[in-house]
Amino acid sequence: MDATFDELARGPYPLIIQGGMGAGISNWVLARAVALKGQLGVVSGSMLDTILVRRLQDGDAGGHVRRAMAKFPMPEISGAVLRRYFRPEGRKASEAYRLLPMYRQPTDALRHRITMLANFVEVYLAKEGHGGPVGLNLLTKVQIPNLASLYGAMLARVDYVLMGAGIPREIPGALDAFAGHEPASIKFDVEGLPEGTTEFLTFDPRAHGAPVERALGRPKFLPIVSSDTLAASLAHKANGRVDGFVFEAPQAGGHNAPPRGVLHLSDRGEPIYGERDVPNLQRVRDLGLPFWLAGGTGTADGLRTALDAGAAGIQVGTLFAYCEESGLAPELKRQVLAGVAEGRVNVHTDPRVSPTGFPFKVVEMEGAGFQDDRRKRVCDLGYLRNAFRDAAGKLGYRCPAEPVDAYVAKGGALADTEGRRCLCNALLANIGEGQARPDGTDEKPLLTSGDDLLGIVKHIGDRVRFAAADVVDYLRSAVSVADARGERTPTSAAP
Repeated sequence: MDATFDELARGPYPLIIQGGMGAGISNWVLARAVALKGQLGVVSGSMLDTILVRRLQDGDAGGHVRRAMAKFPMPEISGAVLRRYFRPEGRKASEAYRLLPMYRQPTDALRHRITMLANFVEVYLAKEGHGGPVGLNLLTKVQIPNLASLYGAMLARVDYVLMGAGIPREIPGALDAFAGHEPASIKFDVEGLPEGTTEFLTFDPRAHGAPVERALGRPKFLPIVSSDTLAASLAHKANGRVDGFVFEAPQAGGHNAPPRGVLHLSDRGEPIYGERDVPNLQRVRDLGLPFWLAGGTGTADGLRTALDAGAAGIQVGTLFAYCEESGLAPELKRQVLAGVAEGRVNVHTDPRVSPTGFPFKVVEMEGAGFQDDRRKRVCDLGYLRNAFRDAAGKLGYRCPAEPVDAYVAKGGALADTEGRRCLCNALLANIGEGQARPDGTDEKPLLTSGDDLLGIVKHIGDRVRFAAADVVDYLRSAVSVADARGERTPTSAAP
């Protein structure tokens, strides 16, 4: 039998990193499909604890969640979660999901354990039955769940950890500690702290019954950054080993880094990016670490260009988001792909919609029924809340997308609430797990995609269904085995 491209080209790093998109879009099914093709399949860790308990309440079709839970090395935890949330008959469509309590500091032990379990389950399923690489993507800004998420994924032998939306300087040290089942701490961002005061988040695996006899590998760590300056800082000042970088340009979907300097908006109300927002790849190469390019590079030609520039490859989101294996609800995939083919879709970089304050790309399509500012404000998931100390020194939490009166009563500025949307509930609606409300309505989706979405028909033709394997084959179609092995000489000129 002839050797496959992947067998011939396989080196120390993947050519293609599948992006860790949304909540549940980069699910275990997608990550597994990409890993089976020899590339880096990535599961999104965002809201995985809520996704886990909603899958259980919906009856766990196929039994996949329960199969993975049975492999969790702390069976008293998985057993307790199963008894509390699993509904063999499923949930009626009009019935509300049972909610997890919102994260608070200090965090309830059960909340930590569900988070740990959920990340184990997703990574375990993504890695089941093959030897391809699997990664976990987390948002640095969503701080409280991250340590438990990392440890749970490491129990499932995750190969890579990718983190953006912040500066994850303390994560390498946490990975080192968790490899020995030791406790780890990171600084907790709290508004209104007295000068000189620092608060920390700590996760101690042994306090939750860690299987200390189980040897854990330390996954490779890839921060997702937008500038060579930040990359250099992380390479030299992180509290442990950084193994490479993903450089994400503002064309990428989801949250974008804000433009450097004073914010200026275009006639369409979008942030204007300039030369300062383009990383100097010569400086990046000088760091001596592998790097991948993301945002506007998710094409076959984009992969070749990245390799010519000295990159190890590219990170791709949009093409994978619309393939069959992704967690995006099938009807939304068909609706958007048809809209793109008919010229009815726009991607808008909105500086206001996300409660995080980061610019966020929103898919716009007339008549699509996406979440808008007419939604009655409800904050019952709370992943994007900010912690603050009030005048009495009490720790509180607020989100600019929560009910306006509540936000202002907590000391938030009224102007901060303008134009904000509830990403937490919308992202779950994107995967068909939106909450049913007492008034008979369901939470509506709010899609994000990279600018590449508008040109997707150039790569998939008129197909409305395509697989992750098709995406991988297309992306590497312009790359030879020599390219993949890094046997070409990278260009020396910085862009």
